[in-house]
Amino acid sequence: MSALTQRLGACYTSAVHDVMVARGMDGFVLPRTIRPLLPGRRLAGPIWTVSGRRHETIAPHDTYLAWTGLLGSVPAGHVLVCQPNDDDLAHMGELSAETLQLRGILGYIVDGGCRDIGFIQQRSFPVYCRYATPTDNVGRWLPEGAGDPIAIGGVAISSGDFVLADDDGVVILPAPDAEAILTATEAVMVAENQVRDAIRAGMDPQAAYLKHRKF
Repeated sequence: MSALTQRLGACYTSAVHDVMVARGMDGFVLPRTIRPLLPGRRLAGPIWTVSGRRHETIAPHDTYLAWTGLLGSVPAGHVLVCQPNDDDLAHMGELSAETLQLRGILGYIVDGGCRDIGFIQQRSFPVYCRYATPTDNVGRWLPEGAGDPIAIGGVAISSGDFVLADDDGVVILPAPDAEAILTATEAVMVAENQVRDAIRAGMDPQAAYLKHRKF
């Protein structure tokens, strides 16, 4: 795991959000309907993207070949982020999650569905999705465009960008700005801790805000 990923994993999305807004950025928060299967766990790291589309006439074998090919191609130390362009099927399951985890993939985020949730939770593999369904995508869907730019909820995402996800939601940090955003976020968290310590020591909350300019 890279030093940048470790540092980002020590942050939280609300602090990153405030820093990015202060820098004049917008369009970086994924839809609030994308939720974690493992509440209380953060997911952070560089992104590897994939998209896909429905195919109602393909053979199941074709889906298996394309999907297993994708699972074997995702670079270790990355978070796989998927735009399936689908609202009915599952795009992650037990064997896929275990495969990614064993290959050193940090987690999976999909603007779509997941199945085998209990098994995935038992493996403690971080997955964020919109819904659960037993309906498999085999013979109905193909991945495509691995590594190519995607969009989720109007948020542009490229491979190499960074993601931080927690119980509050998911934020995307563009690669060119990630280091600066992270450094500023760490400073914000220091200021917030100073305010917290001051209030716990009995300082009036407004006085604590005026002293540290953070709340």
